[in-house]
Amino acid sequence: MPARNDVRPPAFSLPALLGAALLLTTASAHAQSVPTPLEDNRTITLGYIDIAYELGGIIDPTLQPGGTSNARPNWFTFAPHASQAGGKGMYSAALARHFIAAARLQPSLSLTNALDRLGLSGVLRLRLQELSLQLIAQGLSADAAAALSVMTSSLNVGALTDVRTLLATASRLGALYASAPGLLPLDKVEVIVVTLERTLHEGNLAIYNDIGGSARLYLDWRAAATGPITPARVLTEFTLVDAINSEAQQAYTYALAHAEDSPRPTRMDLIFPGLHWKSLLVAAFAVYEEARLAPTPARRDALIAMGTNFVAWREQLDQAQPVFTPPGSPTDEVSRAGVLQALTPLLMTDFGTVRWTYADYAYAQPDRDGNPLTSPPSEYSWADFWDRWNGILFAFDASYARPSELWVMPEPLTDPLG
Repeated sequence: MPARNDVRPPAFSLPALLGAALLLTTASAHAQSVPTPLEDNRTITLGYIDIAYELGGIIDPTLQPGGTSNARPNWFTFAPHASQAGGKGMYSAALARHFIAAARLQPSLSLTNALDRLGLSGVLRLRLQELSLQLIAQGLSADAAAALSVMTSSLNVGALTDVRTLLATASRLGALYASAPGLLPLDKVEVIVVTLERTLHEGNLAIYNDIGGSARLYLDWRAAATGPITPARVLTEFTLVDAINSEAQQAYTYALAHAEDSPRPTRMDLIFPGLHWKSLLVAAFAVYEEARLAPTPARRDALIAMGTNFVAWREQLDQAQPVFTPPGSPTDEVSRAGVLQALTPLLMTDFGTVRWTYADYAYAQPDRDGNPLTSPPSEYSWADFWDRWNGILFAFDASYARPSELWVMPEPLTDPLG
């Protein structure tokens, strides 16, 4: 099996040689009242960090703001890191857009010239150069190929050392390029870049507004309540729009009975057919309260994992999936599912100091098609709910073995135009 080496993403300082494009766009960006995707992402990541410590301090009263806990991380401990990963994808999309703007003013003389203008060096440059060369072989110009390649610069480009993954990724990006509206190469590439940026931004907003908003309502309700907070009080006194408290009670009762099952229950569609997923959020908060009262750390951690699976199911099925596979694609986009499938082998999230990559997950699974000519990571798609769900569960299990490390919170990104 080819060696797999992770490549650290760039430090996210905008290359100076893109200054010309920035000067052209900064004034209009400041004039806009609507936050940019990266500004939204910064707000969301900071909001998740606040919720993580507030809820984490309820589950583990020894946790202090800015501190760490050895209790199993709950969903909101994962959330800031996942949001940051999405933000890095938006940042790379912004880099690609700025590069496209600069290339329209002054086309690169060669691929080397294009990569020089991006300020790339070292292993990252080598991996993106290899991807760019494959795209050029499919008919893309040097600037178009470089723009598409830099769109992946915040991801696990080390996965491209498997030549099968490199070829599959280039082929899929090339197919997206061919399908993109527009006459000029940079116009077509910009459509792909904008599709990725919108997908990440809309998913970030949808999940935070729903899950993060529900958590804020819960924490505010809890702070205003008088007397001891018990799971029973959560199930009878706290509610969310569209939640049915009898359904929440059903899910909570199931969690208590099956939290220590091995393997842990994950098929919520089979366990709770017809249950409204807002009810699952109410149940999750009650389960987290139960974890706080657990008699042993092992029981506490088992309950936390059940509550986290409840929240994650709601997040992925009801919030992310409609964004990733919308019923109709805007005419100024390419297929969102196609973009996500192309990038799936390169996906990566740093949960504090615990690095998760989709490639590690895929290589750990049985070979799907039994074909040695296809790499395991290229056989999955982040746009497919089950491929995504099982990859997320793999990330949870890896992180549960090193719980305190997830409390190394990310530094929220700053919009380079801000």
